[in-house]
Amino acid sequence: MTSDEKRVIFASSLGTVFEWYDFYLYGSLATIIGAQFFSQFDEATRNIFALLAFAAGFIVRPFGALVFGRVGDLVGRKYTFLVTILIMGLSTFIVGLLPGSKSIGIAAPIILIALRLLQGLALGGEYGGAATYVAEHAPQGRRGFYTSWIQTTATLGLFLSLIVILFTRTIAGEAAFAEWAWRIPFLLSIALLGISVWIRLQLNESPAFQKMKAEGTGSKAPLSEAFGQWSNMKFVIIALVGLVAGQGVVWYTGQFYALFFLQSILKVDGYTANLLIAWSLLVGTGGFVLFGWLSDKIGRKPIILAGCLLAALTYFPLFTALTGAANPMLEKAIETAKVQVVADPADCGDLFNPVGTRKFTSSCDVARDALAKSAVKYTTTAGPAGQPAKINVNGTDVAVYADGKTSPDLAKNLAAAIGAAGYPKPGDASIVKMSNPFDIFRPQPFKVISILFVLVVYVTMVYGPIAAALVELFPTRIRYTSMSLPYHIGNGWFGGLLPATAFAMVAQTGDIYYGLWYPIVIALVTFVLGLLLVPETKDRDIYAGDSKI
Repeated sequence: MTSDEKRVIFASSLGTVFEWYDFYLYGSLATIIGAQFFSQFDEATRNIFALLAFAAGFIVRPFGALVFGRVGDLVGRKYTFLVTILIMGLSTFIVGLLPGSKSIGIAAPIILIALRLLQGLALGGEYGGAATYVAEHAPQGRRGFYTSWIQTTATLGLFLSLIVILFTRTIAGEAAFAEWAWRIPFLLSIALLGISVWIRLQLNESPAFQKMKAEGTGSKAPLSEAFGQWSNMKFVIIALVGLVAGQGVVWYTGQFYALFFLQSILKVDGYTANLLIAWSLLVGTGGFVLFGWLSDKIGRKPIILAGCLLAALTYFPLFTALTGAANPMLEKAIETAKVQVVADPADCGDLFNPVGTRKFTSSCDVARDALAKSAVKYTTTAGPAGQPAKINVNGTDVAVYADGKTSPDLAKNLAAAIGAAGYPKPGDASIVKMSNPFDIFRPQPFKVISILFVLVVYVTMVYGPIAAALVELFPTRIRYTSMSLPYHIGNGWFGGLLPATAFAMVAQTGDIYYGLWYPIVIALVTFVLGLLLVPETKDRDIYAGDSKI
């Protein structure tokens, strides 16, 4: 690479660093943010609002793709993603300055949600702009390699946020961090913003866009051409179902659902779980560049679809192995203990609980929710009509209701029964635990990281070449608009809904692995449709501004 090409990649990638830095900041500090900005509500309600504010940023991402994609195809790549990073960076910084609800009342949560919406809109335009800009600078035959560098920045954003949070917590102390020092990581984002804007101001417009403008072949109505004409719209749909949907669920399973599975189901403490995921990402990050480079040789399609297929075929054995490595007592209890919920079928509803704070009232739902949160494998059998549910653990009944409402002794009695059946308590000595960030060479954490590394390899297979594949699917005049929408629907919606949907499936069935069917089915659908419908694009000339697929 020349120094100019390196600067193009570095400048374009900083926006993705921002994306993941902010994602992990807000996700890690959601409880503190809830207490600061929704203090007028009880704890459960403010946690709901905090997580909904977090989700709002994801929901509006596709709309940001439409807004900024159109601007990028009309005005240019450089200026559009200069605007998106300004909006994104300033929104993150202002969160750190925003007074809490105790100071300015209802205005605090309203402004917070508005800032999250602005961040989401800006993010919707950021990735498509960065990917398009880098791809349009890359030499023919090296687009996969060049754009793959953008994909590595998720790891940098993760590590940056973890380091800043841990350092701030250590220096300020827990009490001060919860009160005011949580703002410091948000305020420090101004440094990232300053560097990003300064570097991006030095850049020139992409060669493909300049050529298109010089030839007068640009689109006057990118939105209507991209989505109003079937000749292009069909490839937007193909990109979504044949590439990005599968990529999104494999990406979220390998990182976020794996983290959720470790913490919520295998009962690994949060510190250890985050370190295990961080190490697997650190070791596996080179795969993004490797598979991006390889896609220039053998094609984008075979690598992305192979990643989807391998993930779908091996998720069950890999997550089963993860249970055995991280919590061997749980694995044994699942095999030996017999647990049943005996309930009137009419008393059993759905257990979808996207923010984790839904209150269940029917005895069947209370019983299943309690078992799912304890990571207990169970079956549901029909009981007498009108009778409250009961839990049977190896022949011992545990009452769910007392005097027509949830028994106050349910948690205690259930813990005793499942403990007697061999289920470990949280904090049990057999559960994997790391005492410091470098405690990775003992057999147990090493084995867990090795399994997580395989999941990360699948992530790098599907994500490393995706930017090049999407850029090459569409002509220059509507490229920014066309590629951004399927990317953000596939990742923001298909992928973003994965943890909540998968856990609801676990709770509904009593099988800790049942939630894996969500990514497996979507990955298989992407594999089949991608195989049949997606063209190979690695040799396509993207400088032919009016080329049709």
